[in-house]
Amino acid sequence: MKILLFVTIIIMSANMLAQKKLNIELVSDVAAQKVDVLVDGEFFTSYIYPNQIKKPVLWPVVSPGGNEVTRSFPLKVKKGERVDHPHHVGIWFNYGDVNGLDFWNNSDAISSDKLKEYGSIKHQSVLSTQGGEEGVLEVYSKWNDYVCRTLLEELSEFKFSATADARIIDRKTTLTAKVDKVTFTDNKEGMFGIRVTRELELPNNKSLKVSDAHGKIIQVEAPDNSNVSGHYVSSTGVEGEAVWGTRANWMKLSGTLKGEHVAIVIFDHPQNPGYPTHWHARTYGLFAANTLGQKIFSNGDLELNFILNKSESATFRYRLAVFSKDPTIQEIEELSKSFMQKE
Repeated sequence: MKILLFVTIIIMSANMLAQKKLNIELVSDVAAQKVDVLVDGEFFTSYIYPNQIKKPVLWPVVSPGGNEVTRSFPLKVKKGERVDHPHHVGIWFNYGDVNGLDFWNNSDAISSDKLKEYGSIKHQSVLSTQGGEEGVLEVYSKWNDYVCRTLLEELSEFKFSATADARIIDRKTTLTAKVDKVTFTDNKEGMFGIRVTRELELPNNKSLKVSDAHGKIIQVEAPDNSNVSGHYVSSTGVEGEAVWGTRANWMKLSGTLKGEHVAIVIFDHPQNPGYPTHWHARTYGLFAANTLGQKIFSNGDLELNFILNKSESATFRYRLAVFSKDPTIQEIEELSKSFMQKE
């Protein structure tokens, strides 16, 4: 009995040690248009808001093992990386049809004659920062049309926490309509997403355009998949390419990155409109929860055209966890449960 008790205490102590919260520090740099997030002094991610990417994002995002899980393009060069979809940068939140304007696909690659079809999310200010076992960042942005008329005001709160083998981001975003009617027309392109590095894509033998070491774009007819190891698994048990368009409480993308076992899990929240979300999760590295899009994912059986009248607000909540391991279903479910209990 004493031996069993002693072993139990050791196991409990080991688990407690593994779950020890690390210190989060937020460092704002207005000149560089960013807020760095540090975990025990080591870089985790930055909230950045340069004009060329047309919305604020978290980029780059670094695993507990020190590897960047986000794609580098278009902000820096990485040999062998895809160069499609220049609007897929880091971790972001936006939508493909807001009062007829495309906020999702906007980037510096849009020609001047097409700009009137797109909207931009303009960072306005960092409202507050707080460090500790949980780092908190509050920011204010505006969703503007091409003549800078504001359709929506955005208040976003990011909460960052970390343990030795996990990094967690909780995002809470409240959108308030500033015009008579704001319609989020049911659309495939949305809503909370990340674009991952080449190694975390799903293996695919189709030709692709990639960057060489100097940033020159080259066409590769027979891509090298030797380091490409991504695999999706949803809370409903669907795996691989089949997850696209399905509904689930959470989705995991896992693989190996420079010898490190890495997993990214995105969690939906029951208070989000359209819960449980459809997953706009692609083989080529786009991994997104589309809370407001239903029509294309359901072959037309469902449709959600979400509307905010002037001064009305809606709040969206998401959690994203980056692991330096392949977490068990039980671990993921525990994180999901704790997130669902958050207001």
